[in-house]
Amino acid sequence: MRGLITLSGMRDGDVRRVLRDRLVAAHAHDEGTLLVEELGLCRGTVRVDLAIVNGILKGYEIKSERDTLVRLASQACIYSQVFDTVTLVVAERHLAAAEAIVPPWWGIEVATCDDASSVKLAVVRDEAANPSVDAHSLVQLLWRDEVVAILEQLSLSKSFNSKPRKVLWEYLVSAVPLPDLKGAVRDSIKSRSGWRVDGQQTPRGETCPLSSTWSDSRVLCAGSRNRRYIYRPS
Repeated sequence: MRGLITLSGMRDGDVRRVLRDRLVAAHAHDEGTLLVEELGLCRGTVRVDLAIVNGILKGYEIKSERDTLVRLASQACIYSQVFDTVTLVVAERHLAAAEAIVPPWWGIEVATCDDASSVKLAVVRDEAANPSVDAHSLVQLLWRDEVVAILEQLSLSKSFNSKPRKVLWEYLVSAVPLPDLKGAVRDSIKSRSGWRVDGQQTPRGETCPLSSTWSDSRVLCAGSRNRRYIYRPS
């Protein structure tokens, strides 16, 4: 049994559980939606806490009472290159400083702890669409074989099969308009059967928390340093 959560003791995991459960409930009957934890961006430079992949690519970043905002500016810069929308979920004590750091189109929610030691999330600022997704950053979400598959579908592969991933990324950016590129990236992420490893434990042996409406949990491994979790609706 977990101990009572105090305002000063509210941690990332406390907020994450509440946010994840809400997202699971909201998308439980939508087979076209994927929820990914710790999604690496820009070749693993940063990892966003939670990402939703469906008709858009949406990121959630959590800053709890025990977190600092030291990395938020650099995270905001990278997230804003990739995601269609982003929401920051922040402890109340960080709100004023966070509002001054993140772009005005980011959504903001405040996490508080009530008398029953339950975490509550309240919207402070509604999210808006990202006005400037960067195609070069976006394509870095793709694995090499995914880029080749997209180029083959468009009859653009030519002699690029032997080229390194960086070259393929650049060619894809030059050949595919951004709206089509966004769709191709989302479809590729949702089709990643190679991510899945049977089992319901994290790499450290911890049980992966599941919502009762979420029946399929897997530890995902994409290379030795890039682990993430995936949840699909039952």
